[in-house]
Amino acid sequence: MKIGFGLYRHMLDDAHFAFARQCGATHVVVHMCDYFRNNDRFSKTDQPVGDTSGWGFADGRVWSVDELVDIRERMARHGLTFFAVENFDPLHWCDILFDGPRKEEQYATVAEVIGNLGAAGIKVLGYNFSLAGVAGRIIENKARGGAQTVGLDGRNEQTESPLPTSMAWNMVVDEHATGIRPPVTSEQLWQRLGEFLTRIVPIAEAAGVTLAAHPDDPPLDMVRGQPRLVNQPALYQRLLDIVPRPANALEFCLGTVAEMSEGDVYEAVDTYSQQGRIAYLHFRNVRGRVPHYHETFIDEGDIDMARVVAILRRNGYEGVLIPDHSPQMSCPAPWHAGMAFAMGYMQALIGGR
Repeated sequence: MKIGFGLYRHMLDDAHFAFARQCGATHVVVHMCDYFRNNDRFSKTDQPVGDTSGWGFADGRVWSVDELVDIRERMARHGLTFFAVENFDPLHWCDILFDGPRKEEQYATVAEVIGNLGAAGIKVLGYNFSLAGVAGRIIENKARGGAQTVGLDGRNEQTESPLPTSMAWNMVVDEHATGIRPPVTSEQLWQRLGEFLTRIVPIAEAAGVTLAAHPDDPPLDMVRGQPRLVNQPALYQRLLDIVPRPANALEFCLGTVAEMSEGDVYEAVDTYSQQGRIAYLHFRNVRGRVPHYHETFIDEGDIDMARVVAILRRNGYEGVLIPDHSPQMSCPAPWHAGMAFAMGYMQALIGGR
């Protein structure tokens, strides 16, 4: 197993690369989409947590091969491998998600993005086929010692307010749009996913790229009047079975799976790692299940992380684990301290150098 690190767009600099390597990371998962673009209402020092207006403003820019290679080479100077990109920009595919008039144009854009990743030597693209994205989480001080973290404390304005036409996923895609996104059924959403995978998995295979699906977080049945897709562990299998190819894989988020109202996180890890369908893992911990849960330090939640590692090792998993995010610690560098703690714990569990 390999220990990786996740970095947001504004963190792609030598200081953060050096920090990741100092923490023991060998691989990096990059959020190329700038979630905070044109939005200064939320801190950039932690994971994005928005309100009913979402995170930032999508720009839809296609990441070029030269740009990706430059990032890869700058990472390599610190002994790091640019392993994956996590998430499309919503403007790459919002009409694919909502079956809009620009769907065909956006399928071409998605193919271009994947082709550029392959040409730049980046092997994995994580994605979240979600209409309303991450919504409803609140900032709390519920981690050990009162550390700041995020969670869900029942349904709230964010989870219940209809999704405006101006938004897709977590971001603004058209600030001038008015009205509300019409609701769709769960089966309609699965049909759209089926079309996406049927068309795009062969393109990813040809480019040498693996698609890795993230489950819905929060894993409620509906968010902002829109259905969820993978909000129970068994639904991952339905996704995999649509196109049963190695390039159709999972971005397995331990925390999200543990938050789900049904199922067993250890059984899910065992099932999907036995199949060899986990591209990489978000190795983070939580306490509680929907609709009441909160993220915790890696060693204090409901998940026995050592048990997870033992299952992965038994099933021969050789992929990447990243801490994803961590509670903020009470010091001058809250994000760095929280991530360093998580990385140290992972090093001890997995072994590294």
